[in-house]
Amino acid sequence: MTPKEPAIVAELGRPETADETAQRKAENSRKHRANQTALNLVGATVASLAIVAFLIIVVVRPTPAPAESIDYITIASQAQVNSDQPLLAPVLPDTWAANDARFESRSQVPTWYIGFVTPKTQFIALNQGIGANPTWQAAVLDNATETGSVTIEGVTWTVFDQRDSASPGNFAYSMATTSGDSTIVLHGTASDSEFEALATAISPELDAP
Repeated sequence: MTPKEPAIVAELGRPETADETAQRKAENSRKHRANQTALNLVGATVASLAIVAFLIIVVVRPTPAPAESIDYITIASQAQVNSDQPLLAPVLPDTWAANDARFESRSQVPTWYIGFVTPKTQFIALNQGIGANPTWQAAVLDNATETGSVTIEGVTWTVFDQRDSASPGNFAYSMATTSGDSTIVLHGTASDSEFEALATAISPELDAP
């Protein structure tokens, strides 16, 4: 049988040499690896984007609309039958909201409570103890220590500033005063100006010193 002649390579016009054949195969292998690497990179990128999209859908949610303010003035009017002292219901701008209002017994003291959300989305609690005692005041102030006083619209408030404490929580700043048989305590996370705004709104309802 006559041996088969080596194939002529069109680009060369002759059969490949052994070295040329080896170089051609090596180049083909290199191109295959490069293509495979590119495909892997594209696949990894697509997978990463899919994960990011999933996290955005699952984790990132629109900020919920603020809860509608409760009508603490009406609640105060309804609760007034339980107290011989006028319950505080200050009139505040629409930028203020109340998220809680209730009349309850705390440390055996009848207590009127309103939880306010301020215009800067901070918190101030209003506590009015009827015939309050030192135990009640200590509980409502979370045993905060007096740090000074401030007079707002003729009403003198004792100040309890714990903002420099490690974790004061909702007792970062507090103010306390008395009016008739009521002890009023404000405490929360708001700024001085917002505490002053609430104290100013309360002042017409307090007895003059």
